[in-house]
Amino acid sequence: MEFLVEFDVNIPDGAPSAEAEARLSGEAAAAAKLAQEGQLMRLWKPPASPGETKALGLYRAGSRAELDRLLGALPLAGWMDIVVTPLEPHPNDPEPAHASGFDLPDARLRPVYRLEATVGSPLELGQIAHGHRRIVPLTGGTFSGPELSGTLMPGASADWQTVLPDGTALGDIRYTLQTDGGDLLYVQSRGVRHGSPEVLGRLGRGEEVGAGEYTFRAATQIETAAGALDWLNKGIFIGVAARGPGGVIYETYLVG
Repeated sequence: MEFLVEFDVNIPDGAPSAEAEARLSGEAAAAAKLAQEGQLMRLWKPPASPGETKALGLYRAGSRAELDRLLGALPLAGWMDIVVTPLEPHPNDPEPAHASGFDLPDARLRPVYRLEATVGSPLELGQIAHGHRRIVPLTGGTFSGPELSGTLMPGASADWQTVLPDGTALGDIRYTLQTDGGDLLYVQSRGVRHGSPEVLGRLGRGEEVGAGEYTFRAATQIETAAGALDWLNKGIFIGVAARGPGGVIYETYLVG
């Protein structure tokens, strides 16, 4: 059975910002898992008034009871108003058209790890041709995921940033991770962080800003010499990130 699900997120007044950010980040991981399992088919962001957070999803479940269990396990459950509409096949529903004559597999996102890194004082190189150049050292941190966990290696990790005149930050993010088993991973990401001038100003002053108030995304490549982790060398990865007053969070997903 398929269901159209409307979400209206209402973060309670007074909710700790750390809890809100953790729930929002957890929601992204939960959505990726449901998509991988074939239960979340599509997710849209409909028009919303300022301050509103809405989503519209197409879900597949064996029954309404099964769907309710899936929705009740979401990290934002209890903070959302949810409207579910069961869907039935329509006799005029067109078959998908494929010009090449064969189907391509649907892309799926698989969580790989969540890195919570501390940052040091940036080295300000100053104005260059393309913007303001600075280097932000990553001074430590830990990462964990379904198959990997460990620590970030300070001294071999930093974000070489270029900040454009409108406040957009282009990141050349390079860091080294060591797994709990002693294997080393070299990670390089090309990131972009953008938002409204007011939000970017608050980030620049080191204030706490909700991860949903701006966009911070990255395309990532991972290298390792560890034979058991060779699948990382062959993967295509994307990242979702957030900047806090004293650190940065990177969540990395494998595109399957």
